[in-house]
Amino acid sequence: MPQITVDYSAPLAEGFDRRGFALALHDAAVEIAAARTEACKTQFRATDDTVVGHDVDGHGVVHVTIGLLAGRSEQTKSELVAAALELLRKHLTPAEGTALHASAEVRDLAPSYAKHES
Repeated sequence: MPQITVDYSAPLAEGFDRRGFALALHDAAVEIAAARTEACKTQFRATDDTVVGHDVDGHGVVHVTIGLLAGRSEQTKSELVAAALELLRKHLTPAEGTALHASAEVRDLAPSYAKHES
């Protein structure tokens, strides 16, 4: 934990410093949510199709989902969401003419969450 997933429109890939974003978000999770650096894991998933309203062109969407073990306050979750959005602004430059729609959320991992490392 934290388990971080970043879904983003594939056309944003060229202007998205994913590694830099992940490393900075891991640091933020350590500082804000008392996570351990070695426990932070981020996966990126590019999506080929993006539709906003009735538009299929000219938009890029990024959504960051952060799963934490239960027990963090709402203030901690809000601070981590704000940090994630700020870091997106620093590590993502959409192509000219692309409207960026960025969002983030923090969710509690289910009580059944378990992990295995080998």
